[in-house]
Amino acid sequence: MTQNIPVTRPLLPPLEEFLPYLEQIWQSGILTNGGDMHRALEQALCEYLGVEHIALFANGTLALVTALQALRITGEVITTPYSFVATGHSLLWNGIRPVFVDIDPHSLNIDPTKIEAAITPQTTAIMPVHCYGNPCDVRAIEAIADSYNLRVIYDAAHAFAVRDEGGSILRHGDLSVLSFHATKVFNTFEGGAIICPDEKTYQRINHLKNFGFVNETTVVAPGINGKMSEINAAFGLLQLRYIDTALARRREIDALYRRRLAGLSGLRCVELQGQSFANHAYFPVLIDEGFALSRDGLYEALRSRGVMVRRYFYPLISDFPMYRGLPSAAPACLPVAESISRSVLCLPIYPDLQDDEVESICAFIRESGEHRG
Repeated sequence: MTQNIPVTRPLLPPLEEFLPYLEQIWQSGILTNGGDMHRALEQALCEYLGVEHIALFANGTLALVTALQALRITGEVITTPYSFVATGHSLLWNGIRPVFVDIDPHSLNIDPTKIEAAITPQTTAIMPVHCYGNPCDVRAIEAIADSYNLRVIYDAAHAFAVRDEGGSILRHGDLSVLSFHATKVFNTFEGGAIICPDEKTYQRINHLKNFGFVNETTVVAPGINGKMSEINAAFGLLQLRYIDTALARRREIDALYRRRLAGLSGLRCVELQGQSFANHAYFPVLIDEGFALSRDGLYEALRSRGVMVRRYFYPLISDFPMYRGLPSAAPACLPVAESISRSVLCLPIYPDLQDDEVESICAFIRESGEHRG
């Protein structure tokens, strides 16, 4: 292990295949504002994902902020502390108070059994996260939302192409939000999207992401500039040509890790919820006291050998200064999330990661865990 091996890297199709898209954009003279590439990518993604409407965004954080605006969410929103910080930030940017509840120790998603106790008269919505692409318990969450007349917005940043037995996981909730950042399974360099349940919601979201404009002289909402550029959309169209191959390769790498790390004391591979429909977006492992090194010790040892592992998600969102003063952010309220955050390590997984690199990583981990080397 002498070269830097990142935890993930973007899928980069051949440059020569991208050039015709760029030429078409240049000839059209339309670089943004819903051009041909933008419309083509929306249609292609609807077909691939099996959804009715999808609104593209410049990035996933703007999509989260806009989704909350589109549903006019106020007051308090129940969410998970175990996520990327944009989940919480999107709430604060809308003047909404996050209320954190603990996570399930197996899926690492929000624990539905903890949600009801966190509901107050100010609660208006639930924002769960399909963490690592593992689907949440959508039926339990839906039942709670229906009982208390709450909205559900899924942070589905990791969940591109994830399905359950009924189809796309993105069909659940009032809205689902995707990220197309370069580290994601499907990316447009930077980008994001909102899955919309109907035409009316789709149109409202399109107004909100374009300053509230309906036409040249009519503004109907205090919108933002969240539009995806034509170049980003073109890259997404090219990515879609290779996505099935990329997902298949991720599945192979996931299986190889599980075989090589099986039975190692003090290390647990996070379970997949509905493995046949997973996208293998990340490969998290949990390190406990049975391992010869601490989690941070293994992190430093791998990093020193050029394996750029990440501690996703450490610290918790609730540990950051703008959140830690909330009553729901107290560590005593979040024992599972606190424990997982201190033990998680995400190993590299991306389509061009080679088997011999995976074998080398696993061999070093086994040696470290068994006091050898």
